Amino acid sequence: MRVREWRPGAVWALAGVVLLAGCREAPPDAAGGTAAVAPPVRPSGYGAVFLDVGECSSFGRTSFTEVSCRSERAAARVVARHDGTTRDGPPCPPTTDFVLHISEQWPAADEDGDGMVPRGHACMRSLQPPHPGDPGGGGGPRTVVGDCVYALADGRVRETACDGSGPRRPEFKVTKAVDARSGCPASTALYVRLGGASPVGCAVPV
Repeated sequence: MRVREWRPGAVWALAGVVLLAGCREAPPDAAGGTAAVAPPVRPSGYGAVFLDVGECSSFGRTSFTEVSCRSERAAARVVARHDGTTRDGPPCPPTTDFVLHISEQWPAADEDGDGMVPRGHACMRSLQPPHPGDPGGGGGPRTVVGDCVYALADGRVRETACDGSGPRRPEFKVTKAVDARSGCPASTALYVRLGGASPVGCAVPV
């Protein structure tokens, strides 16, 4: 039976407007020329790039904004940020809890009159537990060693929490990641597609 990794449905949202430091006309100096005016300095780690690595988003996956990580509205932190779709770039880190997909925008006006948010995606880690991306957590964009799954009728598998707290009880647990099926131990009952450097997951009944 051919088994493929289950990939959770994509969550799409429109990015907020990016605020970029712009230039403004400098006042004339005493000699009649113009004096250079430095652009405003933006707080480090917040606002310069929309959802850059280390920055935080508010609650919500279909509607969200970038917020200071010290804000009471902060819900998750960016652990990796890539341009393009998830198929275009490298996979998110293994313990990513969820992915925010950012639609490309050219806002008509922002604070300085010109801004752009390129299309991309941010790999997010929740600031507070539970962490579905942890091994056995029952979610996240990647299946990793330690995760539990149950089989679907069409030959695919879907993750579920190993402790039984999910909507479906676990049937198999991924115990090893190898290069090819031949590297799995004899106790393997199911092969799960993981991706990455060791793309085959060896799963045993639980």
